[in-house]
Amino acid sequence: MPHILIAGRLHPAGIALLDRTPGVTYDYVEDVSEASYAPLIARADALVLRTQPLSARTVEKADRLRIVSRHGVGYDAVDIHALDARGICLCIAGDVNSVSVAEHAMTLILACTKHLLAADHAVRDGQWAWRNRLMAGEVGGRRLLILGYGRAGRHLATMAAGFGMEIRAYDPFLSRRGAWPAGAVREVSGLEAGLEWADIISVNVPPADRPLLGEAELRHLRPGTIIVNTARGGVVDEPALARALADGRVAMAGLDVFDPEPPATDSPLLVSDRVILTPHIAGLTMQAAERMAVYSIRNVLDFFAGTLDPALIVNREFVK
Repeated sequence: MPHILIAGRLHPAGIALLDRTPGVTYDYVEDVSEASYAPLIARADALVLRTQPLSARTVEKADRLRIVSRHGVGYDAVDIHALDARGICLCIAGDVNSVSVAEHAMTLILACTKHLLAADHAVRDGQWAWRNRLMAGEVGGRRLLILGYGRAGRHLATMAAGFGMEIRAYDPFLSRRGAWPAGAVREVSGLEAGLEWADIISVNVPPADRPLLGEAELRHLRPGTIIVNTARGGVVDEPALARALADGRVAMAGLDVFDPEPPATDSPLLVSDRVILTPHIAGLTMQAAERMAVYSIRNVLDFFAGTLDPALIVNREFVK
């Protein structure tokens, strides 16, 4: 049976699964940094990885490593080319937190629309008359553009429909494949057309080589647009967003992700009273953390048993 290196704190349910599996041994490093687990990588047959990087330098030391199991669905901090070169499998935990992410996006949409942070401050500061400014709005009947129509985007569409929003989506990956889901919300004809149409934009796409919403794209916004990002830092150009907030193209923003993380202390987004910030917690609920811990451990055990679900494997050469 394998020796597993667990890098980063796991929900106790994941450790309990290991403890009741005969023959398995493991090292457990709760600190979330590459430097904390790298000295133990040489003896590991498997690595369960939280959010910290896995660089080519660390992979070079992993003489026994056969599988890396991500505690989640993203792997942008993992050098997948280094894993491919060594024949090391990379897998993800699957659909463990898409509902949590969608709920957080909906929460930020509502909080921005209702100016919830300003309302809270008004009460605490004794500014009861703030209510007469009629700052709070409604989401019913407003136009929501979902950028990225994967699991989280589809859950968000269902939630937003319950609030009576008009919903459209943009997902070039699905469009190129001709795989737009039957019965799904209407697809916009292009990104620019969608940006010009929307009142509220939710970003639910993985990062790419350049921001999906940069200076050029933000010029297409209707004045007073709300932008929410629960995907990844860098998908929205933060300096361009700050300028759009300053000139009124963006009325409010709700950000759970940043580039870098944590954000720079001199970021103008941190001092704006029209930005609601959360520390990359959209997928970090108690329930999702338990699922991620169990699934990430289960994937390792399934890999060595020869029963790992091929749909969870990132590097396709391992899929038979």
